[in-house]
Amino acid sequence: MSIRSSGSWHGNISGFPVNFAGEECVNPSRKQARYTLVILFAINLLNFYDRHIFGALAEPIRREWSLSDSQIGWLATAFTLLYAIVGVPLGRLSDRWNRAKLLSWGVAAWSLLTAASGLAWNYGSMFAARLGVGVGEATCAPAANSLIGDLYPSAQRARALAFFMLGLPLGNFLGTFVSGLIAAAYGWRMAFYVACIPGLFIAVLALRVPDTPRGASESFPMAGRAHAGSPYWTILKIPTMCLIIVTGALFNFIMYALATFLPAFISRYHSLDLRLSTTIAALAFGLTGVPGLLLGGWAADRAAQFRASGRLLVGFGATMAAAIFLGLAFSQLPGRVTAFVALLGTGCMIAFAYYASVYATIQEIVPPSLRGTAMALYFLAMYLLGGSFGPVLTGKLSDYFARRAMATAGASAMNEHFRAAGLHTAMYAIPVCAAFVSVVLLVAARTVPEDMDNLRAWMSTPAGNLHEEGRQ
Repeated sequence: MSIRSSGSWHGNISGFPVNFAGEECVNPSRKQARYTLVILFAINLLNFYDRHIFGALAEPIRREWSLSDSQIGWLATAFTLLYAIVGVPLGRLSDRWNRAKLLSWGVAAWSLLTAASGLAWNYGSMFAARLGVGVGEATCAPAANSLIGDLYPSAQRARALAFFMLGLPLGNFLGTFVSGLIAAAYGWRMAFYVACIPGLFIAVLALRVPDTPRGASESFPMAGRAHAGSPYWTILKIPTMCLIIVTGALFNFIMYALATFLPAFISRYHSLDLRLSTTIAALAFGLTGVPGLLLGGWAADRAAQFRASGRLLVGFGATMAAAIFLGLAFSQLPGRVTAFVALLGTGCMIAFAYYASVYATIQEIVPPSLRGTAMALYFLAMYLLGGSFGPVLTGKLSDYFARRAMATAGASAMNEHFRAAGLHTAMYAIPVCAAFVSVVLLVAARTVPEDMDNLRAWMSTPAGNLHEEGRQ
């Protein structure tokens, strides 16, 4: 039996392709593809739900253990840094092992460690538990994105990935909202315990997901071959991929700066109480992502039918429009809450189209056998640079501009008015970053057609170098 392969197979068992672990991999039916996508969406929702629990519970934890804000910040950063670093070897593992099993083990691990967070008795034990959650959650993005690339053909990938990424805004919203309700009624520890239950259930369901052959949904013929040389260097030599990695770091700067400081900005600058501030932030920054992802996925797939750079051009337009709306939102005068919320919600909704356009493009320029590794490198930049430094740099800018406001007023002591002014000025870094993302995406739109052609040429011939063949 002839096996269509991208370098992930070494033989067959009972007529079916097998991966490097010697396990059978079956081409799924449409029903199986939909089932798999739903399970992957549920995993992604829990991924973001569990990571945002801590933010919702930070204040009662801080009070119980008498922690400083700096210590609370380090608990969040520990998760982000380890998530980014461990994701690289786990991404490589997802290219060589059964992805469904990897996801199942990952979900089970981070769910149990989330429950362990509820058992924490001091700062050190909570720090260790959050490190473990970061390791478990690092299995999700590389394996899930790689599976979706093999389940759905090019014309449908952006929509499939957009559905998968709905877990981000819904997980953000539910993680903050539900955990807050549970903590208010039963204490912060119970919120961690409850989060463990659906994770263990989904981990069992993930074992029923078939591991699809790498490259199963590609429309072009593929020779049975493997890439030569370092997988990381192979990926980083793709010009469009390097540009996309830059956009990932910049875009996650935006996402984590908003996640960290948006409620505080609304409370300080517009003088709203904490309950109303967090509700506005959850709705404008969370739920607006649902239509943004769905419409962005549809627009990206439609644009790709007309030109190779279509998806990235959709991303360019979305992030440029988001920069304008977010800039207008932060320029509203104090008390103009309705206008602020409308502009903020529109900007956030449009910005979420970035994910659908970029994630689908990665599938079009990276060999199927390296997609998990490519996503891991992308997430390394997103979280190590953007996710880690977004809150830190925004906070430092806020402190700097607050001191300047105090000095300008000739005051000798800091107060909430100066802190509000400082954070207001610092938040303009967000639309500025969005504008930079759009510019880099426009440059990437010029390089992506050649990179797509290079991949097709490389996959269709039995030997050679990915980058050298594309230039011949």
